[in-house]
Amino acid sequence: MTRKKFDLALLPKFPDLTIEERLWQQGFEQVGGIDEAGRGALAGPVCAAVVVLPPDPSLTRTLGGVRDSKQMTARQREHWAPCIQEAASGWGVGFASPGEIDALGIVPATHLAAIRAIQTLSLTPEHLLTDYLRLADSPIPQTPLVKGDRRSLSIAAASVLAKTARDALMRELDEDYPGYGFAQHKGYGTPQHRAALKKLGKCPVHRKTFSLKT
Repeated sequence: MTRKKFDLALLPKFPDLTIEERLWQQGFEQVGGIDEAGRGALAGPVCAAVVVLPPDPSLTRTLGGVRDSKQMTARQREHWAPCIQEAASGWGVGFASPGEIDALGIVPATHLAAIRAIQTLSLTPEHLLTDYLRLADSPIPQTPLVKGDRRSLSIAAASVLAKTARDALMRELDEDYPGYGFAQHKGYGTPQHRAALKKLGKCPVHRKTFSLKT
């Protein structure tokens, strides 16, 4: 996919429902935002989430603290995740394992996690907004957005659910594989994680095809 140029000056101060409202006006009432977490980690799964918000412009106030998850603290994400779940018409989370990442590659595995998230929904989205993903295996119409998690409230909400779900799983893996510090760095290549890898080597939840950059 050729990445389109986007004028960063056009980014809203906070993610909003401008794009969703256009789709609602076109008759697409079930619009799902999709985002992922863990794509660049050295260990653990990649996680994707989908959030379908009802066609209600007032949600920009109800979910006024929701941002791209990378712009939020862990405490903020944990606060807003249940608010998103309560406000949404539907939401779902899907994972692709380290083994699937090694077998398929990170991009196809991310797509697989997104498809699994969609399959958990009790409703079928009529249109998908993605943070510049193109889900070739989904027949649902899609709009990939550059900087989607900073433009679309649905995508930003999905980024929060993906991040909190994956973080919770990494805390569980920290108990299963002590010594690596998964609860702290969530599998990313921090100095703490690098030191643990040098001392302990890789464990079963490390991605074998990912290597540390020197």
